[in-house]
Amino acid sequence: MGDYRPRVVDKELKQKLKVSGAILIKGAKATGKTETARQRAKSEARIDVDADIKDKMGIDPGLVLEGRNPRLIDEWQLEPDLWNHVRREVDDRKKAGQFILTGSADFADAARMHSGAGRFSVIEMRPMSWLEVGISSGRISLKKILAGRRVAPGDECSIALNEIITHILRGGWPAAIDKSDEEAIEYVREYVNLLVESDVSKAPNTRRRRSGTKVRRILDSYSRNIATEATQSLIVSEARGEDVSLAQGTADRYIEVLKDLMIIEDLPAWRTHIRSSATLRRSEKKYFVDPSIAAACLELDIDQLISDLHYLGLLFEATAIRDLRVYARANGAKVSHYRDSSGLEIDAIVHGGGSWSAFEIKLGRDKHDAAAKSLRKLASLIDVKKTKPPTSLNIITGFGFGHTRSDGVNVIPLAELGI
Repeated sequence: MGDYRPRVVDKELKQKLKVSGAILIKGAKATGKTETARQRAKSEARIDVDADIKDKMGIDPGLVLEGRNPRLIDEWQLEPDLWNHVRREVDDRKKAGQFILTGSADFADAARMHSGAGRFSVIEMRPMSWLEVGISSGRISLKKILAGRRVAPGDECSIALNEIITHILRGGWPAAIDKSDEEAIEYVREYVNLLVESDVSKAPNTRRRRSGTKVRRILDSYSRNIATEATQSLIVSEARGEDVSLAQGTADRYIEVLKDLMIIEDLPAWRTHIRSSATLRRSEKKYFVDPSIAAACLELDIDQLISDLHYLGLLFEATAIRDLRVYARANGAKVSHYRDSSGLEIDAIVHGGGSWSAFEIKLGRDKHDAAAKSLRKLASLIDVKKTKPPTSLNIITGFGFGHTRSDGVNVIPLAELGI
């Protein structure tokens, strides 16, 4: 535990253990769920590695739940019947903080999830943000931004383009945090290989082995279309090749498995009220839980990304969205995107509790004026009789210094953004 790096969800876990009988920490594989749970657990059962679990489940599932509380039940979904046993045990004990369950596959059974209502609290865990890795100073608080506070001018952000690219390629994987750049990048590529060759086939509700070649093609297509509103049919069309037949239905099932594994985490469209003849678009934007997956799928390196600044900008946007999701959750908020039929697009809307703030994400400084114009246009379109005006308008950038522009738009380097 001495090597544990604090996570943003630590506070949430501590609080929820005081009020809920059981906590479910869910997230993609290798996001650090187990280590985070261990900081609070007093005993544990490792369902994926404990050879005695099968025997205990056959004799008396209650044996798996015996131990000091909070008891960690790691990778519980490998023995789905444990859910009901935990639920009943929580009912019988009538105490908070009894169990922590972790899982790297999302619920496929809505009825089971519903049966846990009032007994379970759910925590979503993602790869490490720049704040958690130690890249961001956290000087600019999202909580204060959401409250409408101006950004106090700071020093010039000293991060270089090569450093930003390296951080994107490394991703936010806890197991790679102390590895060299080369080792960390290779770690992500092996993560993708394991996902393709093993994890998808072993996913819950997978009745037959899935084609690694087809999974790889879908991941590659998703990678090429990251941070866009590409339709699923376009994703599948690009995934097809002369040597691979891929039916739409088959591809749709593969994509659902990747979503169940929480590898794909698309960004929903924001539904609001506007004073305009334009209509709101409802398409989700395509994202992975960490943009390093896209770079690994396409086997990109620093030189390739420097030569394709457009795609680099999309990966930077994906990185900022990942971090915004982490920080927004800590503030009881969610992240969506905005687009209407007039062509107005806003990269991120952070909303919760009836208030909202808008964010454009631009790697370089040359697009700040255009971004600010888009943000102000959105603010002017809002029907304030039905939706509150924004608490803030913001540009997240890779370079420069944090400040509030003369037009009231905040400029926030990602390397300064925090909770």
